Amino acid sequence: MSVAFTKEESSETAAETMLPDRPISEHPNLVTLSGLKQLQAHLDAARAAYEAANSVEDINERRRQQAAPLRDARYYAERVRSAELIPDPETHEAVGFGSTVTYTRDERPAQTYRIVGEDEADPKSGSISFASPVARALMGKAVGDVVEVGEQDLEIISISWAELR
Repeated sequence: MSVAFTKEESSETAAETMLPDRPISEHPNLVTLSGLKQLQAHLDAARAAYEAANSVEDINERRRQQAAPLRDARYYAERVRSAELIPDPETHEAVGFGSTVTYTRDERPAQTYRIVGEDEADPKSGSISFASPVARALMGKAVGDVVEVGEQDLEIISISWAELR
């Protein structure tokens, strides 16, 4: 039966239970080992939340509670499936995926970020996506190199491998 012939509450419930998929980036799904573990943990959590919602007796409420975990499970399943695990950098001579880079920007204090995959990136915690403008400008550069990002110059002070926490 068409939703048009049911109670208004049912049409609202239908809209709430069919959430659009989360967008998937067009960039390759590069991940560090910790990033892959995070993706798997998010997938496991989404599946657990979906299963927990199965115990809700009211069908409409069950569907509402399952909607977000189901969408997240689809997203994280695809991200785990398409993940390309990149090994830690073997050298600290040039900035690469997984590198931790410290740089100065004009007259500001030094900043340190680890270059990671898109799902793993969290600038507040010290990691940026390899697809970000700053990371793209830094990739392949060495200590002492200066790169321009926007209208600012960034000078690389150090390159290492260390997970920031």
